[in-house]
Amino acid sequence: MTTLDKLNVRFPGGFTSSAFRGQTRVALNEEQSANTLFDMLKWLHDEGFDFLCDVAGIDYLNYPNTVDRYGVVYALTNMASGERLFVKAHANDPDPVLPSIVSLWKGADWMEREVYDMYGVRFTDHPDLRRILMPDESTAFPLRKDYPLRGHGERHNFQTITRSES
Repeated sequence: MTTLDKLNVRFPGGFTSSAFRGQTRVALNEEQSANTLFDMLKWLHDEGFDFLCDVAGIDYLNYPNTVDRYGVVYALTNMASGERLFVKAHANDPDPVLPSIVSLWKGADWMEREVYDMYGVRFTDHPDLRRILMPDESTAFPLRKDYPLRGHGERHNFQTITRSES
């Protein structure tokens, strides 16, 4: 029985799936993303997906035929079998929130912080959710598609550092 078959038995009707070049993708249903995500990832972790390769954010603003604003993709690998699986969850404005998975994979700590810092998706129960790439004073999220290309004037708020000082 494949991992996808097991997922269908364990979480019936909770997701859609697709495959491309041997890579399986699972997208949680919009209305269940935040509720089902942690349970599904915990089950996958217990089933042998012991390596979290990446956590990536996506902004779907103005993307055709989309309902949700943000997507967060978890890239998992079963090191024993070499199987890879991509799990996508959704979050929406005004307060995009998903559960943290740091308790499952310690490496998710900085990855979730990066998604928070760039997209504004908060992760509940994260042990240290704070800015990692942007200054603490920054109030915007620069990888959101509605962020202006020239910024909001943040550069004027920070001291210029010359090459000899860096």
